[in-house]
Amino acid sequence: MDLAFSSATELVAAIRDRKISAVEALDAHLAQIDRHNEAVNAVVTLDREGARQRAGKADEAQARGEALGPLHGVPFTLKDTHETAGMRTTVGFPAFADYAARADSPVVARLKAAGGILVGKTNVATMLSDWQSSNPLFGRTGNPWDLQRTAGGSSGGAAAALSAGMTPFEVGTDMQDSIRLPAAFCGVYGLKPTEHRVSLAGAFPDPGGAPRSVRRISCLGPMARSVEDLVLIYRLIAGPDGSDTDLAPVPVESMPELDLRNLRIAIAPSFPGFPVVGEISAVVESLAKELQAAGAIVEEAKLPELDLHDDLEQGGVLIGMMLEAAQPEPPEKPTPVSRWFEALARRDRSILAWDRFFDGCDALLCPVAMVTAFPHCEPGTPIEVDDSEQSYWMLPAYGAVFNYSGHPALSLPRGQDSNGLPIGLQLVGKRWSESRLLGIARAIEPLAGGFRRPPGY
Repeated sequence: MDLAFSSATELVAAIRDRKISAVEALDAHLAQIDRHNEAVNAVVTLDREGARQRAGKADEAQARGEALGPLHGVPFTLKDTHETAGMRTTVGFPAFADYAARADSPVVARLKAAGGILVGKTNVATMLSDWQSSNPLFGRTGNPWDLQRTAGGSSGGAAAALSAGMTPFEVGTDMQDSIRLPAAFCGVYGLKPTEHRVSLAGAFPDPGGAPRSVRRISCLGPMARSVEDLVLIYRLIAGPDGSDTDLAPVPVESMPELDLRNLRIAIAPSFPGFPVVGEISAVVESLAKELQAAGAIVEEAKLPELDLHDDLEQGGVLIGMMLEAAQPEPPEKPTPVSRWFEALARRDRSILAWDRFFDGCDALLCPVAMVTAFPHCEPGTPIEVDDSEQSYWMLPAYGAVFNYSGHPALSLPRGQDSNGLPIGLQLVGKRWSESRLLGIARAIEPLAGGFRRPPGY
């Protein structure tokens, strides 16, 4: 059993059946971190001794016959944005360099209560504000498939650690494709749930106890190397928690076993006016043909009659107003409250249009991003898309559309491009239907190809 690249589900079973110990599982991942992290720079905080103590206690509890949680003895890392008791949370921002929360966020507390063993934190873009993971505190994270290219952002350290076998699962944050884009760049899986499915409480350091401002568009979701692990982690972290009052009391259902022959899949190799490299569009089309051959009903998507560029702009307006509210001192001319409600009304129209779209299909298959992993560069540098240069700020466009609409979406790997870099495709479903979307992804997974280990790892 290759412990560093075993799934969380496999590790749980092996520890439960006493084929391996929690200490052995931890040591395998620490060895992988020691072997590769200096070059990749994915893990930026490491609690080696604390994790080993917790793993030892997990093995002692099992020896006493105590009940085992669904993650008993499984090591994991977390994106350096989640508040963790006694472990620093910096979001790559010098002002937070030494900040350690007094309590775990609800998501962290649930993972620990399930028996998971937190090992450390993974790198991010400064204040989660870019699609490359680089910051003044820890530098930049390289992509395990090519260290001269980005792992994506802002959950780039998480995706790179998964791809390199340093952790079996992660929990990312996603306001504008920040789970799905790095998952695609590194060849792993990532789920952005429906908005208000997973608690945002403690999802960003809050030393001063200021009111939580990020209450729309942003989501937390699992990242892993298989759909099965996405399901495992999603079911643990989703649902009301007594802290985030925005969470909907919608039941978290079990993932259904679905037959491709009963599914209607809409495909969009590109969106109108959104750039994308031809290789990614071609992969959408090739997977669509395989799905059709397997019995699925595959149709060209008739996308909602929306100005998607305007949706992206309006999403930025909402984010800007939330960030304005988070400032310690109000601006001289604060945005009128009426504009906030106007922006929400504009967003409602888009949400309802996508709701109507998904009345006619089970899922939409489309790109995650306009390119595969690109070389490290200064933010704002034009990005080469086939033979043309495109705006850097369009990088997350395909994913950000569904942050704006609030619909669940996941990234799944589908082979490599001509440069040997992973290609990720996006699967989008109805709101509040994560379990069904995961069931669809599970049915597609054997055709798509699944996770592949990067060369040299």
